[in-house]
Amino acid sequence: MTFPRSLLLICAVVLPVALCAQSSGVPTDQDRLARDIFKELIEINTTLNVGSTRAAEAMAARLKQAGFPENDVVLLGPAPQHMNLVVRYKGNGLHKPLLFIGHLDVVEALRSDWSMDPFTFTEKDGYFYGRGTIDMKNDDASLVANLIRLKKEGFVPDRDIIVALTEDEENGDANGVQWLLAHHRDLIDAEYCINPDGGGGDLKDGKAIVMPLQTSEKVYMDFRLEVRNKGGHSAVPVKDNAIYRLAAALLRIQAYDFPVNLNETTRKYFERSALRAKGQTKADMEAVARIPLDTAAALRLANSSPGYNALMRTTCVATLLSGGHAPNALPQTAQANINCRMLPDEDPADVLATLRSIVADTQVVVTCAYASAVGPRSPLRQDVLETLDRLTASMWPGVIVTPYMSGGATDGRMLRSAGIPVYGISGMFTAMDDNRAHGRDERIGVKEFFNGVEFMYRFMKALTSGS
Repeated sequence: MTFPRSLLLICAVVLPVALCAQSSGVPTDQDRLARDIFKELIEINTTLNVGSTRAAEAMAARLKQAGFPENDVVLLGPAPQHMNLVVRYKGNGLHKPLLFIGHLDVVEALRSDWSMDPFTFTEKDGYFYGRGTIDMKNDDASLVANLIRLKKEGFVPDRDIIVALTEDEENGDANGVQWLLAHHRDLIDAEYCINPDGGGGDLKDGKAIVMPLQTSEKVYMDFRLEVRNKGGHSAVPVKDNAIYRLAAALLRIQAYDFPVNLNETTRKYFERSALRAKGQTKADMEAVARIPLDTAAALRLANSSPGYNALMRTTCVATLLSGGHAPNALPQTAQANINCRMLPDEDPADVLATLRSIVADTQVVVTCAYASAVGPRSPLRQDVLETLDRLTASMWPGVIVTPYMSGGATDGRMLRSAGIPVYGISGMFTAMDDNRAHGRDERIGVKEFFNGVEFMYRFMKALTSGS
């Protein structure tokens, strides 16, 4: 794909047709379709014990009814209750396919915890409520509605568009993207992937301010620290105490900071974030974005915000602690869990070696208890970045596209591990101080939902209209 696009294509993609329809209060046929699909998905319970098959079947039925051939709408999975949906929109084959992913499963929601039924789609006071309205049936509905819209238009993309709606993202790696990669990679193999679950814009005081572009995720790791001791009677204490020894090790870990290590994404994050920052923060962001890095500026940023600190280095923190076996006995064992979020360009073995070096006590045994898949950072693609810049400027003037590295995990890490670059992008905006994903009365603004659907339509079309 080459840029810049022709002026005709730019006009066709970025003119704010749906935004005008929404601001006038008159819903379009496409709005009604997207809302109907959204409602249908919300009202199908797709928690772990129920499974996502019914939702996958419902979306498959809509796509087939819209004219997608049977062979291009595939339901498959490891068990009848836990099926994934993969649909292929055939293009002219000029380029390798483009993959979009979304998960159908949601976390549990108890009626007793909510002020309404979490599995009844409710529109109230300018919001859509229901489990999955943010994470992430809003984007699932958008992908399906836009495939149908493109089909009705007779649009011929320059590559196949693949949409995979999966399950098991919220509860593990046994199914979903991991299972598809292991058993049917051919169905989802692509030049790169767009993952709306890793994206989504930020609202502050009701105003859109940032459009994130996720290119990487920190790697989740748990390490176990354990001390064993012969113990004894608490009436005759000795200095060699398992709990004290473990506590000393934990304090050494607390005092340690991993080195600052910026990559292409985090440098671009600070470079673009500086555009809306002020004062010392603005100056420090500009200094950190330059090469060589200004270590004093990095230290000031790290001390000013845990979020900035986490973007610049691997972090490790104690999260669980246990020890002893009786109130009147010296402890024979003491254990702690250290949760680390490793930068994607680093090596888990080096983190383990660093922890052992910090602890510096052979009686404190440090082992890796869990390490998620290591997904390398996706290189910033200029075609994706420029398209996102252009569409964002058209739909949300003044909003800055900001590449970033996520501290959390999505299915994108598994695709990155398999050699498929992934970019977390979504036009769904939510309030920075009221994000209810996984929480009580989950909701998304009605206007934000429809704008997000329109954005994804333009984005899908722009990425597959080149030559």
